[in-house]
Amino acid sequence: MITQQDITSIIGSNAVDADGDKLGKVGQVYLDDQTGSPEWATVSTGMFGTSETFVPLTDATVADGTLRVPYQKSKVKDAPRVDADQGHLSPEEETELYRYYGVGIATETARVDTARTDTVGTDANRHGTVGHDTSGPTTDDAMTRSEEQIRVGTQQVEAGRARLRKYVVTEDVTTTVPVSHEEVRLEREPITDANRDEALAGPAISEEEHEVVLHAERPVVAKETVPVERVRLDTETVTEQETVTDTVRKEQIESDVDGVRDTDRR
Repeated sequence: MITQQDITSIIGSNAVDADGDKLGKVGQVYLDDQTGSPEWATVSTGMFGTSETFVPLTDATVADGTLRVPYQKSKVKDAPRVDADQGHLSPEEETELYRYYGVGIATETARVDTARTDTVGTDANRHGTVGHDTSGPTTDDAMTRSEEQIRVGTQQVEAGRARLRKYVVTEDVTTTVPVSHEEVRLEREPITDANRDEALAGPAISEEEHEVVLHAERPVVAKETVPVERVRLDTETVTEQETVTDTVRKEQIESDVDGVRDTDRR
């Protein structure tokens, strides 16, 4: 049996069916106005948990932060659709749900003519705050004011990709290299005592030829492939400030004593 002490532990917890199959997250708990006991819970079902389905807490149990209901998953998913944001179940809606689940038909149908069911949020009453509704039977002498706070985190997503690609290009290279060649130079020397014997060694009058081979250098181009550098991709993290804006709700408390209204604007 689910009690008021169990409410805060089951809101936001996982709900499972009779076979232990996950139904979804528990969103809200609805209390009976007369007894203040939990009667209904909404469970997020459908694609991405976009729908909230009502399931009775009669015979439901909670253990290790998990709510287990005695119904099959298909039964819960096909339950009558009721707007979970309205904050109350009308007598007609509650009767329809009880009839669908086959529980409490005799007693609850009579009761809902005079009683309605309220919903509680994260902190266990129909207004979504800690404390007790003054219309209920367990009112204390204080009211708790709550407000939403923004908690901003970060999520890593893919922002782009970088690639390394190697390809071949052709370019003209011009360089200068020194080359040498031989040229003919005619040298004349007079007849002296030193060379007279060589000069007279031949016939007095004759014809003859002398030949000299000329040499020259020419540029020769050879290509050699050599490694010049290594290139790789690396990443670095750059932190920048980004402004996040959202809307939050907060409660205001006002007092009305002898016709004088005092409003807390914190």
